[in-house]
Amino acid sequence: MVSYNAGIVCALLALCMVVPSLATVYTVGDTNGWVTNYDYTTWTSGKTFVVGDSLVFNYASGHTVDEVSSSDYSTCTVGNSLSSDSSGATTIPLKTAGTRYFICGIVGHCGSGMKVAVTVAKASTTTPAAGTPSTNTSTTPSTTTPATTTTTPTSTNLSSGTILSPIVAVLAMTWFAFSLLVLS
Repeated sequence: MVSYNAGIVCALLALCMVVPSLATVYTVGDTNGWVTNYDYTTWTSGKTFVVGDSLVFNYASGHTVDEVSSSDYSTCTVGNSLSSDSSGATTIPLKTAGTRYFICGIVGHCGSGMKVAVTVAKASTTTPAAGTPSTNTSTTPSTTTPATTTTTPTSTNLSSGTILSPIVAVLAMTWFAFSLLVLS
C-alpha cells in the first residue's frame, strides 16, 4: 500500500512539473524565421498571445531583434531600442499584457518588412471547454516594460490557449497527495 501511495505522489509531482509547459512558444515567421520581405501582420493574425507565452526569433547574422516604442515601430526608427539582441536565436518571454513592438535594427530592414507587433492578453487561470476558441476581449492596452532577452536553440510551436497557474496546480496536487497519505 505504501508503494502504491508513493507512486501516486511521484506521478502527481511529475504532473506539477509539466503544468508550466502549457505556455505556447511561437516561432516568429514559422519556418521562414525573422527575414526581410515577409508579412508579419498576416503571421500574427489568428494567433492569441497570452502572458506566459514566448516568441522565438530565428535569423541569420546581419539582423537584430530590437524591442521599440509604438512610435519607433510605426516610423521604423532605429537607435532607440528598449532592448536588442543579435545572437541569431532570440527568445522573448511575454510577461505582461499589452502590445509589444519588435523591429530589425539594421537600417532599411524594418522598412523591408522586418517588424512585428504582438498584442499580449492576460493569462486565464481557467481552461475553456474543448473546442472553444480563446479570444482577446481587452481593448485598453497597458503599459509594458522592456523584456530581458535570452537565447535558446529550442523552438516549438504548440497550441495552447490557456495557462493553469503553477501555484494553484502545486497546491491542489499537494493537498491531494497529502489526503491520500493520511487516509491510507
